[in-house]
Amino acid sequence: MSVEMTPSETLDRPATRPVGEIAREVAVDPRITALVPGFDAPFFQAGLAGYSDGAMRLVARRHGCPFCITEALLDLTLLSGGKGRTKEDPDRLAEECGTGDPDENRAAGLEDHPIAGQIMGTEPETMAAGAALLTEMGYEVIDVNFACPVKKIRKRYRGGHFLTAPDRAIEVLRAVRDAVPGHVPTTVKLRRAWDDTEEMADNFERIFNAAYELGYVWTTVHCRTVVQKYHGPSRWPFLTDLVRRHPDKLIFGSGDIWEAGDIFRMIDATGVQAVSVARGCIGNPWIFRQARGLMAGRPEYEALAPPTLAEQRAALLEHFELCMALHGEQAASRMMRKFGIKFSQHHPGAEAVRQQFIRCRCVADWRAVLDAHYGAGVFEAS
Repeated sequence: MSVEMTPSETLDRPATRPVGEIAREVAVDPRITALVPGFDAPFFQAGLAGYSDGAMRLVARRHGCPFCITEALLDLTLLSGGKGRTKEDPDRLAEECGTGDPDENRAAGLEDHPIAGQIMGTEPETMAAGAALLTEMGYEVIDVNFACPVKKIRKRYRGGHFLTAPDRAIEVLRAVRDAVPGHVPTTVKLRRAWDDTEEMADNFERIFNAAYELGYVWTTVHCRTVVQKYHGPSRWPFLTDLVRRHPDKLIFGSGDIWEAGDIFRMIDATGVQAVSVARGCIGNPWIFRQARGLMAGRPEYEALAPPTLAEQRAALLEHFELCMALHGEQAASRMMRKFGIKFSQHHPGAEAVRQQFIRCRCVADWRAVLDAHYGAGVFEAS
């Protein structure tokens, strides 16, 4: 899916006090770590269609991300042995890059855990079967996608379209929860409504409340409507009101998180217990390190310092090597072009670097960009 990669308009979300002060007072809700050991900070990497594969997730983890979600995996594709069975197995990349022994590879820092497998589909039966399969594959959490503004196919519900059909959505939630072992948490990703009509607001409330009644441990609420897609500002006051009305529920927030400070502005403004970082972490894994630095009490000028050229080079190399291990050299060369374009925003010569990444078609092209802009001789062909 094509999404806007920059804010659609200038956002003015001032905090009531300096973000460093807010961050120092923030701690992860103990209910979160009790449910998902290792989820030790109040932010995480969202599932991003076409982006958040194993390579991106591992780079994020090495920069301080505590928890990741796969991009939405279609139930029928999973069940037929396609994407998700081969490309999104959380242990496959560790096996590919290491000795083949998952335990040894995890010790070497290639563990893609804790992780949520996000499932999307239409029918309760196939959604349930797909969720059960993801559990067998080792996902610690199963996340149901009722947020993605995908095109409707043959008038069938999928993703955010379920917000127009609450009875059907609740059937899916019940089927998935019944199919997943009791010790595995289930969660749901929602948008605040299909559109801004009163009927759709009521639909959201029905689905939101039913999720908790059925045993879902948290919801992640994106505060745009499905009709908005990724255009216009997200409505943070919606989250503020939702948290105020449901003080005992775990509610995570999503929408317009472009820099580390936005994580704490959202927590301060809305009261959510954790923040989903989506488009703001593409080509910017340092957002997680910066957020942890703020929580640790480092001065803002130090914690939010931009990555050095050496750090940019290391992250680019690491991401490319992991991508090649997962997808092969030819596919990685194509896929990494979009990441290079986003990474280039941190470079002092951003536009020149961006233009060269746009033209990358093979490993040699990548070597040329890195040699020219990030230090000669740093790229060694595998």
